[in-house]
Amino acid sequence: MKKVIHIVGARPNFMKVAPIYRAIAERTPLEQILVHTGQHYDAKMSDVFFADLGLPAPDVHLGIGSGSHAQQTARMMVELEKVFLAHPPALVSVVGDVNSTIAAALVTSKLGIPLAHVEAGLRSYSPHQPEEINRLVTDRLSDLLLTPSRDADANLLKEGTDPARIHFVGNVMIDSLFASREKADKLPVLKDLGLIPHGYAVCTLHRPSNVDDPKTLGGLLSAVAHVATRLPVIFPVHPRTRKVISEHGLNTWFERTPSLRPVEPMGYLDFLALTSKARLVLTDSGGLQEETTAMGVPCLTLREQTERPITVEEGSNEVVGTDPVRIRLAADRVLDGEGKQGRVPEFWDGRAAERIADLFASFLGVEDRPIQAASA
Repeated sequence: MKKVIHIVGARPNFMKVAPIYRAIAERTPLEQILVHTGQHYDAKMSDVFFADLGLPAPDVHLGIGSGSHAQQTARMMVELEKVFLAHPPALVSVVGDVNSTIAAALVTSKLGIPLAHVEAGLRSYSPHQPEEINRLVTDRLSDLLLTPSRDADANLLKEGTDPARIHFVGNVMIDSLFASREKADKLPVLKDLGLIPHGYAVCTLHRPSNVDDPKTLGGLLSAVAHVATRLPVIFPVHPRTRKVISEHGLNTWFERTPSLRPVEPMGYLDFLALTSKARLVLTDSGGLQEETTAMGVPCLTLREQTERPITVEEGSNEVVGTDPVRIRLAADRVLDGEGKQGRVPEFWDGRAAERIADLFASFLGVEDRPIQAASA
C-alpha cells in the first residue's frame, strides 16, 4: 500500500492536517503516517490540539523542542531523514511555513521523495521574515502546490512556477473551523470567563518581531490596554510572550488595566468558542486572520505585512502595524461600529481537504471518489 507521511510541528499545522488525514482515510486506500517534530512541545500548545481535532496520536514524535531556527531545522532534518528511510513514503505532505515544513522539504528533496505543500503560494514580500524564507524554499522544492486562494496561484505563476504543479483547493484550516464550530458553541468558555457574546475582545501575540523586543511589546500592550478601557480583552499568553513580559516588568500593564485579562493558552475548541463571539480580535497570527474572515469577526493584524492579503481584500481583516496610535484609532473605529465588512472567499467551504485527498490519490495513481478541484 502506498504511504503518505504528514509532518506537523506547531498548532496551526494540526488544524490543517486533521481534516486532510480524515479525508484521505475516508476517500482513498492510502496508508498514512503522522510525524510530530515537537516544535511545539508544551502540552497546552500541542497535545490538547490533537484531542480537540480528533487527530490520532502521532506515529512518530521526534521531540525536537526549542532552539534557534538553525538548531531546530538541523535537528529536524537529521531525524526526518531517519524516518523517511525507515518508512519510505510515496509522498510527504507539509503544511504552512514553520521550521518543520522547510526541514521536511529539504530532506525530501535530497532523498528524491515527492513533496506536497498545503497552503502554498502565500507571500508577505518581507524578506526578513523567517516564515517567508520557509515559504519560498518549500514552494520551490514541492511537486504539488496546493493553494488556499487565487492570489497564491498568481504569486506562484509570477515566480515562473509550472502551472501543472499548482492546484487551487481552498483553505483547509476553514475545514477544521466548520467541522468544530457546533461543538465549540456548546462549551461554557464565555460563562466561565464572565463574558457576554460580542461584549469583549481577544488578543494574541507570539511573533518574535513583536514580542522579543520589550519596547515593541510594551507599545503593543499599551494599545491593547487602551482597548481594554472600552471592553474586556482576553489575552491567552504564549509562553514566549509571557517570558518577555515577566523578565522586563511589563506586567504593570495588566496591573493598571484589570479588564486586560491574561489567561493560559487554550485548546482549539475553547479558543474557537472565544474568538467566534468576539467583538474584535487583535493578533499577529496568520491563521487567526483567516478564521476571523470565515466567521465575519473584525480583526486587526498587528504586523506591517500579511501573507494572507485575501483576508484584507475580501475579508474582515485590517493590517494596522505595530504603532500604538494607529492600533488605538483602528480599534476605536471598529468599536464605534465603523469597521470594515467582509465576505468569505472562494473555496473556503469546508471541502478543501476532500479536494486535497483527491489530488493525492490522482498523483499517486490510486482510486478515490473525486470532487471539484481547480488548477491554475
